[in-house]
Amino acid sequence: MIPRFTDHSANERTYLAWVRTAIAVMAFGFLIERFDLFLAFAAAERAHAVPALHVRLSELVGLGLILVGALMTLLATRRYRRNRQLIAEEELHEYSGAAPEGVLATLVVIVAIFLVGYVAQQLIAIA
Repeated sequence: MIPRFTDHSANERTYLAWVRTAIAVMAFGFLIERFDLFLAFAAAERAHAVPALHVRLSELVGLGLILVGALMTLLATRRYRRNRQLIAEEELHEYSGAAPEGVLATLVVIVAIFLVGYVAQQLIAIA
């Protein structure tokens, strides 16, 4: 039997949840990076020219989200390995906090606020 199996399996489930979240963030980044294709198609359906779409901006935001997803994966892997080692040790350890998670959550909220404004501006432009 594996000592502290429940702790190890909880650590692994947490790690996998972070990896799934990172994959979702990267997929969302790809979607945002390609969002201007949707806007161009919508403008063509309405048969009028669209004022300058910020293609470069959506590409940068999409790339940024892809990089955030990759960073999340690296941080999750680091945390998983550290917790695995701490669980295996006999002595007790203090909880180290959740600073990386707080930074990533703040970044996601900032990106969400930006995206709401960006998408609203682009939809108004094609209306």
